Amino acid sequence: MQNTDNSLLFMKTLGCLYGGAVGDALGAPAEWRLPDEIRSRYGYITDFVENWDGPSDIGKGDGRYTDDTHMTQLLSRAYIEHGDHLDAYAFARRIVPMIAEETRWVPEYGREMLLIERLFYPEKWLYMRLSLANAEPRQGGIGNMVNCGAAMYAAPVGVINAADPIQAYHEAISIFSAHQQSYGLEAAGVMAACVAEAFNPGASVDSIVEVALTLAKDGTRRAIAAVVDCARQYDDWKSALAPLREAVRPFDGAAETKTMRGNGTNNWQPSREHSIEELPIALGLLVVTGGDFEQSVLGGANYGRDNDSIAGMTGAISGAMHGVQTIRTAWIDRINQANRVNLTPLAHDLAALAQTLQQRQMMAAQARDKVLAILLQAQQRA
Repeated sequence: MQNTDNSLLFMKTLGCLYGGAVGDALGAPAEWRLPDEIRSRYGYITDFVENWDGPSDIGKGDGRYTDDTHMTQLLSRAYIEHGDHLDAYAFARRIVPMIAEETRWVPEYGREMLLIERLFYPEKWLYMRLSLANAEPRQGGIGNMVNCGAAMYAAPVGVINAADPIQAYHEAISIFSAHQQSYGLEAAGVMAACVAEAFNPGASVDSIVEVALTLAKDGTRRAIAAVVDCARQYDDWKSALAPLREAVRPFDGAAETKTMRGNGTNNWQPSREHSIEELPIALGLLVVTGGDFEQSVLGGANYGRDNDSIAGMTGAISGAMHGVQTIRTAWIDRINQANRVNLTPLAHDLAALAQTLQQRQMMAAQARDKVLAILLQAQQRA
């Protein structure tokens, strides 16, 4: 097997992991705030900022990332430890113990703890549904609040299926059926496909958007198309934020504010007409900024609402497209320091696995080709 160290595959993998972490951490302090509130508190976010309530060694701020990045790392580990492609069953067997039985450093709390104590309820669903309820993994997502909780950590599926967006889409749909349903599941598949396309050496914003529009279904496709059409009218994210929100609003399956949960409506319910907000906006910001890493993640951080997930998705796609060299060294250093992490070994192992699985796929294809050659030989009829 060829050494992946310093290869384009490795640099893109490292860029994807750090890009997602940086975007997540940039947006986290202002999560679920509105743009005007962000402007009043921080001006425009152009770097890591302190906690919303003021300087603190814990909480969201100063480069500390959220559950989006923790879950991305755990899915990467699940792949590496499994040593193969994942499906709902393999995913369920590996992810539940990771979140419910293993302690890890959670910087927002400043201590070692079970990740399930930090996770938002739709992510705790993994434990409740797959372990406590003993659900069949492919039906695990049924009944969950439909949100971006799977799409936010789908990037490793795209890494493992680098440059094969169709396979990434289908694998993500299989995996995340254990976690999400409806347009929440669809978004995870499309997010994985976009990351996979970003690994193509000739990938561009246009090619990534084309993959998304080709594979996306129902409301997810319509939301992406509407947001992208809007985004093409702008080249500055500051002026694009409000129009992008209006473009996605008719499709957004979430309520206007998080305080409206349990409001007796169809918000966060399965729908063929709705979409999550985060992925279409992430793609829209890539269009507005021409795929520029810094400008796209800063646009996501300043968008408000679920901005950490938006910036994290944008960062993962752009980081994969350009490679880790596109990310400020100071930002990577801050991620490492604030979260007591080094993502380089994880990226190395993930890239190596992607190479191994591609080689297996080539051998299987060659073997099948030989079988088909036999099957296609002309036969004499009796």
